[in-house]
Amino acid sequence: MMLLALMVIPIATALAIAAGPVRLARVSAAFGSVAVLGLTIGAMAAFDWSDAAAFQFGFSIPLVAELGVTLSGGVDSVAMWLIVLTALLQPLCVWGSFTAITDREKTYYAWLMALQAAMIGVFAARDLIFFYVCFEFTLLPMWILINLYGSTNRRKAATKFFLFTFTGSIIALAGLVYVAYVAAIRASTVPGQLGAWSFDIATLEAAARAMSLREQALVLLALMAGFAVKVPLFPLHTWLPLAHTEAPTAGSVILAGVLLKLGTYAIYRFVLPFVPVAVHEYAELIAVICIIGILYGGLICWVQRDVKKLVAYSSVAHLGFCILGMFALNGTGLAGSVMYMINHGLSTGALFFCIGFMYERYHTRSLEEVGGLASRMPIWSFFVVFFSMASVGLPGLNGFVSEFLCLLGAFQSGSISLGVGGSEGPLGPWFAAVAGAGMIVAAIYLLFMVGKVVFGPLREPPGHHHHGPLPVDLSRREVAVLVPLALGCLVLGVFPTPVLRTLEAPIEQTLAVVQANVSERSQLAAGNEAGAAGEEDAR
Repeated sequence: MMLLALMVIPIATALAIAAGPVRLARVSAAFGSVAVLGLTIGAMAAFDWSDAAAFQFGFSIPLVAELGVTLSGGVDSVAMWLIVLTALLQPLCVWGSFTAITDREKTYYAWLMALQAAMIGVFAARDLIFFYVCFEFTLLPMWILINLYGSTNRRKAATKFFLFTFTGSIIALAGLVYVAYVAAIRASTVPGQLGAWSFDIATLEAAARAMSLREQALVLLALMAGFAVKVPLFPLHTWLPLAHTEAPTAGSVILAGVLLKLGTYAIYRFVLPFVPVAVHEYAELIAVICIIGILYGGLICWVQRDVKKLVAYSSVAHLGFCILGMFALNGTGLAGSVMYMINHGLSTGALFFCIGFMYERYHTRSLEEVGGLASRMPIWSFFVVFFSMASVGLPGLNGFVSEFLCLLGAFQSGSISLGVGGSEGPLGPWFAAVAGAGMIVAAIYLLFMVGKVVFGPLREPPGHHHHGPLPVDLSRREVAVLVPLALGCLVLGVFPTPVLRTLEAPIEQTLAVVQANVSERSQLAAGNEAGAAGEEDAR
């Protein structure tokens, strides 16, 4: 029941905060989030990493037996690492909010803890209804955090965020329900009638793979329309910059660090195994969309003068790499994609923390009003440079590992790969080459940002004479928030092998499903063509 406890503790903490006095809100949130982190560390120790593809810590509680709805969960190594990321960021978000949030603290911390429970539920779910309820519930706490605690344009940002992601989720639900309907048809003993309904994810995987290519294509369209909004992929990304810019610091960190990964994780968990033939058929189209997003997002970043919006648009480019590696449909690309989910959460989440700490002191994010802060805030400047280099993909830091693997996976995918490590897949060297140009663009806009905000002559907003209750440079609390993220970026950049090894088994299992179904359909199509040719010769 360890996995269930990871969801119960945040919910119990949220209720305790709502019922308790205001003065205990932040302390309760801190204790609750640290308790989840401690239990997560215990789960990591108890997890059988030698059997990383198996779903462990399983539980199943029947809810609506007549419809096959159960509260069931379990995690493999991919889900485990994303829960670890969620558990790590949560206490940092709580601690990082101590001076930023001074009004309606009970509401803020209660919804922040409720959001954590829903995010963990998404990664832990092994029942489709349970997954979808958690997936959708994340919208409510984030909407409240943006709407109540954001900047001047917060209501528009919150509404746009909710409408975009909710609409996409409804479309994805239609695709998932159709898969459940197909499974119910297959479970029937009477042709043409529905059998017992089941929303067990493993059961639905087997049923979905029996669909025709046309059915799989329609389900692929529905699922990608829903989950791509959450990632977000171009051109469904337009809600993200405004939401990031207007959200409070912790909201931006959670949004970039975990909430966007709900979309990438859902694509990995549902799209690849549910509709493998359609994925292989349309992977090139999706890869083209990813590359457009990589280049477009980078070029938009190049002209931004709001530093928070610049980092927000960078997520569109970064997660384009993540999905590109996933649709390379080989072990290298998928490993890079999963690593990108983790690494992006660390480095981009840390950059939002840095921007938030600057905003608390200067109340502006404009590159025209503030800059040259290395002389005023050397500790802060060090972390900005460090995390920017991680986002650029500097060798030795975590961003390099994931970007390199995603590009290498795309390069190796396809029957023609210049004789270097080729593997059967839908992409190839040209996809990697064009996407690789996005790394150059990323280096330009991030180094431009660092040059403006950190180096050069000191620029402070007119009339700015003091920093209020905060010290000029980072406080010990703020340094303590950033240090774990910096250590994560460094460790995963220098020594990523232990994590990559834990991902091998589930990735191989997912690829085996895709390749077996693609091969089976290819053989069937070849047999049909041979039969048709034989009939033609006989005539």
